[in-house]
Amino acid sequence: MTVRWRTLRDEAVVRLSESGVADARQEVRWMIERATGRSVAEQTLVIDEPATEREVRFFDEMVGRRAGGEPLQYVLGRWGFRALDLLVDRRVLIPRPETEVVAGLAIDVLKALGRPGVAVDLGTGSGAIALSMAVEVWPHVEVWATDASPDAVAVARANLAGLGRRAAVVRLVEGDWFAALPDELCGRVDVLVSNPPYVATADALPAEVADWEPAGALLAGPDGLDDLHVIVESALEWLADDGVLIVEIGETQGLAVHDLAVAAGFGSVTIERDLAGRDRALICRRRHP
Repeated sequence: MTVRWRTLRDEAVVRLSESGVADARQEVRWMIERATGRSVAEQTLVIDEPATEREVRFFDEMVGRRAGGEPLQYVLGRWGFRALDLLVDRRVLIPRPETEVVAGLAIDVLKALGRPGVAVDLGTGSGAIALSMAVEVWPHVEVWATDASPDAVAVARANLAGLGRRAAVVRLVEGDWFAALPDELCGRVDVLVSNPPYVATADALPAEVADWEPAGALLAGPDGLDDLHVIVESALEWLADDGVLIVEIGETQGLAVHDLAVAAGFGSVTIERDLAGRDRALICRRRHP
């Protein structure tokens, strides 16, 4: 039986709307793009064309997964982050706009060095921050990306393979925080950046997050600060004399992490806000600029 994309689209919009998806029409456009390879802008060219059996199966599967509550990013299997198109699935956190701000801060520091720099991304997940630094500062950067999760490292490695020759500046290693790094990096790191777990175990999370994203990349003890303690308290020995630590934080953690960084011995500590005006990043320098 021949079915046209217009019919598939309209039925999918109704199904997703009834399942509680707020912007069902836009999400269906993205699913059609994924199924056909045609951009949203090009879909007027295919909307009245018949879909192949394979396309129908793939599209119906995506719609069913989304109607069942699975996050759109996992359903599509890819998601944009700055200049990147990243593979994402349940092994890693979904890249978010707030983390794009954190990556941008790190990239700005590297570009301002005036020389090739060394950058470390702790807990890289999908590789979003590390690969953004590699692409946007290439070739004047050496990037080390670490993660304790072998599943996350596998995803990051798949994304790294998509960088072409820019991948040559990235070293991806499995291990827990600083333990994954070689000793020779001590005192050489210009930018140390991380989006660690920072959600308190008792905090309520949206169902799409709590039910689907990896808890190990989200939860960090009763106050959400367990991993931030590890990173901030150990960072100084790895940073170069003018090195910078940039860490994503929760919107209520600014004061606590500021005090933590001062106690760790950093000479300059600031809290950067995101585009919504919420505390989002801890920026620490070994010495005052």
